[in-house]
Amino acid sequence: MSDPEVLIVGRLLQAGDAFVSGNDLGSELKLSRVSVWSHMERLRRQGFGFEAVRSRGYRLKKVPTDLNPILVKVHCSLRSMPGIEFRTEIDSTNSEAERLLASGTPTPFVVLSRSQSRGRGRLGRRWASPDTGNLYASFAFRPHIPPARMQTFTLWMGVNVCETLRNFGRFSPAVKWPNDILHEGRKLGGMLTEARIDADQIRDVVFGLGLNVNIMPSQWPEELVDSAASMAGILGGKIDINRMTAALLGRILNAYDRFVENDYAESFVEMWERFDLLRDNPVTIVQGDERTSGIARGIDPQGALRLELEDGSVLPFLAGDATLDKSGRR
Repeated sequence: MSDPEVLIVGRLLQAGDAFVSGNDLGSELKLSRVSVWSHMERLRRQGFGFEAVRSRGYRLKKVPTDLNPILVKVHCSLRSMPGIEFRTEIDSTNSEAERLLASGTPTPFVVLSRSQSRGRGRLGRRWASPDTGNLYASFAFRPHIPPARMQTFTLWMGVNVCETLRNFGRFSPAVKWPNDILHEGRKLGGMLTEARIDADQIRDVVFGLGLNVNIMPSQWPEELVDSAASMAGILGGKIDINRMTAALLGRILNAYDRFVENDYAESFVEMWERFDLLRDNPVTIVQGDERTSGIARGIDPQGALRLELEDGSVLPFLAGDATLDKSGRR
């Protein structure tokens, strides 16, 4: 945490209602009092508020409530902080991550934004991404592993996202194969993994995550009122998006490390059983013009959805859209 502004905010948050002298801040940061003041002015322009009293110093009176990279870094407990590329608005965090990878930006890093003008989901579908307090994030890695290993990557990341949200908000999200996060039948978030592949290995991968965090039910467009959910709506009030983002950042990076080290299979089986929305429910799989109905029976080791047909046979599906019968919602 070497960024002076991160250190200033962290030190003042730690002090609570107590004042911290400018001399102490300068000594800790190895900066002059004038430089400390200059950094605090920049923080004020981001929405931080400070009280300054002669001979006593500074204390923090206000912090931004929207997504802020300084606060994400302050709340992140990782020993080695990944690069955080913050954009107030972007076309797509996945697209920006791809551009940064192409330019040689060291990994891991994450692109964070408050809104997207061209957010996308699977199969090029549009992902509505307004500036309403939600999280739009893309994590970039260079794993250099065989392409066959990637079949379960998104699902593994999904159960880790769900566990983080459950621990943070004390509610029960679930993963709907292959890439949605739901709560009680309503869409809470979506995931999109995109990779560049060489002949025998994954060159780089981008894991995109969109989460409805602080948008309130009254803000939904009419076409999403009956199908979308947000953490604020579930919990009855807005949450600290920066603490939540920091928690997700730590969890996703840890999950990535375990995935690359191939040290995740046992945990994945147990977590998938907990967070699998479709298990033992009637499901229809749509692949182009073809529709196949049956009972979902979990996934196989390659991440394929196992669908039990009327005759008792089981078909694996590596791709497709899964439609859950409404009576099976949870």
